[in-house]
Amino acid sequence: MHRMPEGLHEFRVADPIPDCSRWKQHMPATRDRATYDLYMQARKLWRSKIEWELTHSEARKILDDVDLASKRGDWGARALMAYFYRTGLGPLSSNKVLDKNADKAVEIARQAAAAGQPWGFYDLGVAHEHGYGGAIYDQDIAWAYYLKAARVGSPDAQMALAEAYQNAGRSDAHDAMWQCAFQQGHGPAAYKLALRAEVRGKYWESLNLYQEGVRFGSRICADNLYLMFNPDVRMAERKEIFEATGITTDQERGRRYLAISEALQVNPDLRLDRLNEFLPLPPAKLPEWRGVSDVITPESDGPPTY
Repeated sequence: MHRMPEGLHEFRVADPIPDCSRWKQHMPATRDRATYDLYMQARKLWRSKIEWELTHSEARKILDDVDLASKRGDWGARALMAYFYRTGLGPLSSNKVLDKNADKAVEIARQAAAAGQPWGFYDLGVAHEHGYGGAIYDQDIAWAYYLKAARVGSPDAQMALAEAYQNAGRSDAHDAMWQCAFQQGHGPAAYKLALRAEVRGKYWESLNLYQEGVRFGSRICADNLYLMFNPDVRMAERKEIFEATGITTDQERGRRYLAISEALQVNPDLRLDRLNEFLPLPPAKLPEWRGVSDVITPESDGPPTY
């Protein structure tokens, strides 16, 4: 057994669950505007294509600008640099500009954790769970980091704790953690809650949760609604939903959800706060729309988590 890092506490699945916190409450209240804009423009270029479609010059510009913004102190840029070090940037020999470097990824995460930032605690939990980047392989330490991250509002950590509670049969606890993440606009939490409502026969609740998940940027929620409405691929195993809600196939609704899913494949950062205006659930009628751009919310403070 390794020594528990200072400030962390062992996660015990039988203990009281952590309070529901929000990650933004534990992040710097202000950001340097010029540095933030540099980071966001680089991020938008990165999210403008599937990564293998980037040219070498595009990938180089993304890396250089994110690295510069990181060195100037923008926390979002630092988190993205940690991601690039963890995964590399440029999956093809023709556009590779950065090799994986787990040590540097963990170094950045340690800096973020020292500053009390939720994503840093979560990333260190992942590093210790898998034992990379100089982080020793230790499940107790990993889960202590997840617990700390959840306490300061990391939705990813809240979902990790939810899974642990679910495996232990603590339905009240995993539901509470899902709700914490959901209230922060976390798409995976909306999907989990929608599936649970569907299993319980609460079909309208399920549909609304899938819709909320799409609004939060969840591609899997968009795929589920596409499958429900598209007459060519409608799922027979969900016959009870259709009978209980009275929903009928709707090719245009299905087409719009498919377009959203395809857009989210390219850019998972998209947030669609105007979804209910241009793609409401039935019985509301569909208004005219020009495409996914109608429902996209312009980024105002960066993507969730980082």
